[in-house]
Amino acid sequence: MKEVSKTIPELYGSLVFNDKVMRERLPKDTYKALHKTIQNGTHLELDVANTVAAAMKEWAIEHGATHFTHWFQPMTGFTAEKHDSFISPVGGGQVIMEFSGKELIKGEPDASSFPSGGLRATFEARGYTAWDPTSPAFIKDGSLYIPTAFCSYNGEALDKKTPLLRSMEALNKEALKVLHLLGNTKVKKVDTTIGSEQEYFLVDKDLYKKRKDLLFCGRTLIGAPAPKGQEMEDHYFGVLKPKVAAYMHDLDEELWKLGVPVKTKHNEVAPAQHELAPVFDTANVAVDHNQLTMEMMKKIADSHHLACLLHEKPFEGVNGSGKHNNWSLVTDSGENLLDPGKTPAENTQFLVFLMAVIAAVDDYADLMRVSVASAGNDHRLGANEAPPAIVSIFLGDELTSVLKSIEEGTDFLKQKQILMEIGAKVLPHFAKDTTDRNRTSPFAFTGNKFEFRMPGSALSVAEPNVILNTAVAESLSRIYEVLKDVPEEQMEEQIQELLKSMITQHKRILFNGNGYTDEWVEEAKKRGLFNLKSLPDALPQFIAEKNIDLFIKHRIFTKEEIYSRYEIILENYSKTIHIESLTMQDMVKKDFTPALFAYVSDVTKEALDKRKLLPSLSASYEEKIVQTLTESSEQIVLALAALTEDTKKAEQMEEPLETARYYHDTILKDMDTLRASVDQAEAIIPGSYLPYPTYDELLFSLR
Repeated sequence: MKEVSKTIPELYGSLVFNDKVMRERLPKDTYKALHKTIQNGTHLELDVANTVAAAMKEWAIEHGATHFTHWFQPMTGFTAEKHDSFISPVGGGQVIMEFSGKELIKGEPDASSFPSGGLRATFEARGYTAWDPTSPAFIKDGSLYIPTAFCSYNGEALDKKTPLLRSMEALNKEALKVLHLLGNTKVKKVDTTIGSEQEYFLVDKDLYKKRKDLLFCGRTLIGAPAPKGQEMEDHYFGVLKPKVAAYMHDLDEELWKLGVPVKTKHNEVAPAQHELAPVFDTANVAVDHNQLTMEMMKKIADSHHLACLLHEKPFEGVNGSGKHNNWSLVTDSGENLLDPGKTPAENTQFLVFLMAVIAAVDDYADLMRVSVASAGNDHRLGANEAPPAIVSIFLGDELTSVLKSIEEGTDFLKQKQILMEIGAKVLPHFAKDTTDRNRTSPFAFTGNKFEFRMPGSALSVAEPNVILNTAVAESLSRIYEVLKDVPEEQMEEQIQELLKSMITQHKRILFNGNGYTDEWVEEAKKRGLFNLKSLPDALPQFIAEKNIDLFIKHRIFTKEEIYSRYEIILENYSKTIHIESLTMQDMVKKDFTPALFAYVSDVTKEALDKRKLLPSLSASYEEKIVQTLTESSEQIVLALAALTEDTKKAEQMEEPLETARYYHDTILKDMDTLRASVDQAEAIIPGSYLPYPTYDELLFSLR
């Protein structure tokens, strides 16, 4: 008899040790103690951990798990895991299945082989993973996965989760102080919530395997454009191709099993580009879910004979991929602090938190830019597909008018709600939104949340949210200090004065126009806004005094942790471009050049054969091809030699920032020069001569 498939509600979270499972399997006192730890951050006693571990093990074994792993997020940007079985020998060739509280709450992976930015020497190998009970355990590939933080023997954070948890605690602390000051005393906790839209490309797996640049670098380093790209605007929201639809269906199901609330899927702007978006979740859980999503995207693609590309710019000449970070603040009662309500001009609490965010982004725009800086994202930011590198905020007409009225001390006149009249009587009437959307804005208010559009598709969303949480915590801290001693009867008046002052001070960051224009670049410069175009331009701001003070004040990073991350990011940037340079040299020398010479040889032979047969026959077409490709080959030789020589120079450099700047200013320019000549020649050479698939095949092969 055929097994009846589960309904989506039955499927959802079926592999997650979530609150429902804990209620069913844990004794009441244990459940209450664990729930208290999750909600309030209180210490978890070992006896409670032992009981939880026993229940977790039994549940995992029932679902086919034989191992457990502490799953963590080191500074590589990927996840890490070491698997141990539940078996414990008892003599006589027998084993039992065991899992203790100690094994649940602490692991001990080798810390010396992960990036530490000088925090750990090779011989200082001990590191610890610590269970994060706020993010539920789950089962994948026959193992129980336990989300954990990762630190060194001396307690320094070596991961992305620990600073995120610290930033969430800092924001909660400062938000509660302000809320209680405003009279909202029943609130006991404020969480940041995230919804991370994920863009990606899908290409045929066999074609992917034939491209060294995609295999080693995640992006194409050479390649002439296809005759058709995205200029017809026919791919966005287009009909899903059967192979892509089947992939998306399986991806949805696997993510639903793991409790990832994926909701939206569609074709994106570029050919072969797509998007997935989840429902909002608590920041810590959302970051874990996004890491899982990226992993499962690649795994499911492989089973469908596809390759999933998460690089920010895998193809030249078409849109790259981003990861829009939708961020908001929610209380333990479910109140969204960034929901303006029907009368935002009269919603004091909303206006205070709105201005806290605006001030935070203005004061720490440099850190916001740093949080999304990477070698891949540098190719994407500023193109007509992503926000510019200049951080600004879009509020829309209504909220902009509200703030203007507060600054000028005038009454806000709310626009009358307008019903959309589309023309055909059969179509329904609906209320028009009070403001448009702005896809060119890096940081846009979209109803009851802010959408940070700058993160790249491969990025861990932990980094931008650490910065955003911490910056907003600082803004709220400053607001509290101004208002904490104000008598109750004067509070409303003082809040209005404070809001007016903050608007005047921070309105330079507000911009509702087109962020792609040269005029905005000039205007932003006049306003004193940062335009940090590349990672080497941006990263020194990470160690600026005001930013170090911010991190230390709110206990997000120690000074040592700040500098370690600075070193790691610079080193990763240089290593990334170094690998790209070597890969490009290898492809040009071993793959492209032989194809070019073979084609020139065959065309030359064709011309000679023509003349041998009949001297009067014209060979002008063949001669033109040979002449053009010979000129291109000479340019390629020169450009390849320059890239090779400059890369050798880079290998000898030692100072991290100087090295990163050299890779940006010299190596990338060398690569651009070489690519231009290669692509020009590739456009002439028939695909049958090339040992790798062209853009035509990569972008348009799926059916």
